[in-house]
Amino acid sequence: MEHFDVLIVGAGLSGIGAAVHLQNEAPGQSFAVIEARDNIGGTWDLFRYPGIRSDSDMYTLGYEFKPWKQEKSIASGASILEYLWETVTEHDLERHIRFGHHVRRAEWRSAEQVWTVTIEHQGEMVELTCAFLFMCSGYYNYRNGFSPEFPGRARFRGTVVHPQQWPQDLDYTDKRIVVIGSGATAITLIPNLAPTARKVTMLQRSPSYVAIDTAVDQQALKMRKYFGDRIGYRLIRRRNTRRQQKMYRFARARPNQFKAALHNDIRNLVGDAYLCKHFTPTYNPWDQRVCLVPDGDFFQAIKFGKADVATGRIHTFTETGIALESGEHLDADIIVTATGLELVSLGEVDFIVDGEPVDFSKRWTYKGLAYSGVPNLASTFGYVNTSWTVRAELVARFVARLVDHMAKTGATSVTPTLRPEDSAMPMNAFVEGFTSGYFKRANDVLPRQGDRAPWINPQNHAATKKLLTESIEDGVLHFEHSRSRSRIG
Repeated sequence: MEHFDVLIVGAGLSGIGAAVHLQNEAPGQSFAVIEARDNIGGTWDLFRYPGIRSDSDMYTLGYEFKPWKQEKSIASGASILEYLWETVTEHDLERHIRFGHHVRRAEWRSAEQVWTVTIEHQGEMVELTCAFLFMCSGYYNYRNGFSPEFPGRARFRGTVVHPQQWPQDLDYTDKRIVVIGSGATAITLIPNLAPTARKVTMLQRSPSYVAIDTAVDQQALKMRKYFGDRIGYRLIRRRNTRRQQKMYRFARARPNQFKAALHNDIRNLVGDAYLCKHFTPTYNPWDQRVCLVPDGDFFQAIKFGKADVATGRIHTFTETGIALESGEHLDADIIVTATGLELVSLGEVDFIVDGEPVDFSKRWTYKGLAYSGVPNLASTFGYVNTSWTVRAELVARFVARLVDHMAKTGATSVTPTLRPEDSAMPMNAFVEGFTSGYFKRANDVLPRQGDRAPWINPQNHAATKKLLTESIEDGVLHFEHSRSRSRIG
């Protein structure tokens, strides 16, 4: 049976970054990257709806080791995929990636100190073993997005699509389109559908927050020109990360002032009445994610009469559109259910440890990347209030450092282990203070955090950086040195 020191699952932003850091910071470790799809990119290969783009600037969504050199900092999905392929080529990673391999099961046997990983490939099951398993497969179901059971859906005579399975041959020329939802996908779709469609209406159940910013960061371009791409990128990345965290703290500490700043930008484009009706939520900013509107494109479509917003609850689908509880009817030829993601825990893989199935919702997270009582396993989960990659790279560097430490000390396994004083900790939500629907729906599958370090998953960058750069030997990670199998490395 083929064996690797480290098996990385997923070849998206997280997995490719993990492979680069492992290769550079834990040299000599054999590894493979297992990817279920036929291409790299994860999200940026899967989603093909019109206008797919980043919701964060590429100076922070990009890798710290690879400068973003394009003009637009809010980048298209195609540009991000191109950036990822450049990374793979520059670091000679393609030979390590196994496409069309879907991990179904992972079983740890302490007697052998290995994971046996069952993988589906071309309709057959194959097995690999590894000493350390690093899950970088994202946090949502790739096969299906979340789509509620709408009353009367079968009556609708038009086309219903979910952005996660956007048909590439869908002709929406001169069509009336209703987009259900008000998250990043809906905000992105509408200004890209509007020029071709007859009319696009965003239907939201309740008002939501959005922030207008520029797609091209002129100050960043000046810094790159003056300092050069590499140094300029590093400075911009540091500035933007601090700015994102500062704005988040400001929003939480002074929500009314933060709201006022958001509202002023919207008011200038569509007026006060429209703002009050559709963009004044009852919750505070960052209770749910604040979506980005680059260059105000979403509001420009509204201003010029090509798009509209309806706020209300769905009563039923009809033959010709959607009837709201208010009595209003939205005519539609196409309905887009941009109703969110279906979150999963560690890629829907069945995990077994010494014959016992692992229920991650009953495990405490160790530093937001590993799990109490589960040996030689790590996973990547980024920030919800700052660019995903900023935290993903901290996790990748920690894992590389951990694997390198094990190789140098002869350890064959490492297990986050509760101390006596930790056993009575509360089981708090994996991400606290975040009330988006997709997190609420996943509450029964995500791991828990406690009330003390290292059993926490902070969304504060300074706290996370401190946590993930501390000594590996912390009294919580339990290392085993076994002669039954050669050590990592």
